[in-house]
Amino acid sequence: MANPRETTISYSEVDIMNVVWKYLDKRAGAVAALKDFGSMKFIIENTDDEIKAAYDKIASCSGINYDGMPHARNLHAAEDRIIKGIDEIDVLKERYRQAVEYMDWFVPAWEQLSDDDRYVLDTFYSEDNEYGSSVVDGIAEYFHIERASAYRRKNRAVDKLTVLLFGKP
Repeated sequence: MANPRETTISYSEVDIMNVVWKYLDKRAGAVAALKDFGSMKFIIENTDDEIKAAYDKIASCSGINYDGMPHARNLHAAEDRIIKGIDEIDVLKERYRQAVEYMDWFVPAWEQLSDDDRYVLDTFYSEDNEYGSSVVDGIAEYFHIERASAYRRKNRAVDKLTVLLFGKP
């Protein structure tokens, strides 16, 4: 008889579970995931440059002059800079891995939304816009609806995204 605690889970399932765990409250998690989209996209687009810059910092460490006199209080300053650079590169790579994991989880759900739902969610929650009455007025004007209808449209779009990301409650 198999032990119920012994299960095999693929690495992709573990990655998805880590993403889902971050957004435990489903509705609030869908909104938080939506707000994180811009940051994750930025990380994916810019991490290569940041890693190259970190490697350049490591490579540009000055050598030791052997004139018999120490020129720094820390004789291991060059080694410390190299270790710090390696640690920075590890952090950047992990951050990049998490951003890719997030995008693999979020983008398919985002693409299943209608253009109108994406517009509403992007308008309400994008980094460029602050949640407030001017956003609601913009949505209402765009769809030629009342403010209350704009809020309902936003709530329905959040509900759809929540179901797409986490499944039915």
